[in-house]
Amino acid sequence: MDRKALKILIVSNNLWSLAEGMFGPLFAIFADKIGGDIFDITWAWAAYLVARGSVSVLTGKISDKWISKERLVVIGFGLHAIFTFSFLLVSNKWELAIVQLGLGLATALASPTWYSLFARYSGKNKNGLAWGIVNGLEDYLAAMGIILGGVLVVRFGFSGLFIIMGVVQTLATLYQAKMLK
Repeated sequence: MDRKALKILIVSNNLWSLAEGMFGPLFAIFADKIGGDIFDITWAWAAYLVARGSVSVLTGKISDKWISKERLVVIGFGLHAIFTFSFLLVSNKWELAIVQLGLGLATALASPTWYSLFARYSGKNKNGLAWGIVNGLEDYLAAMGIILGGVLVVRFGFSGLFIIMGVVQTLATLYQAKMLK
């Protein structure tokens, strides 16, 4: 078990989960604010899932043959932060769909490779416990993020939320990049 690599994976993932949770339930309110309706929200979310699902398979193949998993995780985390900041520029449903496509791509680069690395570094004998801890922490931090996101939007508006989310995701990316050394 590589404790240093495992710590980097867990801490960076926890930061990402916290930032992701900040926007989760507020997505519909934001979409409404830019003139989107129920169908626009469903199309934007579907675009995210289609991008993530399509690219995840390709990412798995690429990470097994050509590019290191560590690099793909960092690229995915970094792109995710960039697309989170891109919410600051969204003013209509089409721009929202484009950002959601970008987030799906970023997640597809980061998630499969993150899980693969976590499986590699978590050790063979306590794998179930390690997965349980990681999944529990993800949910806990996303829940904290949901509450924090609501407070941030009330206090600073969506722009403030997106800036704080992007900063947290950038910090997660920088911490994750320690694996490249």
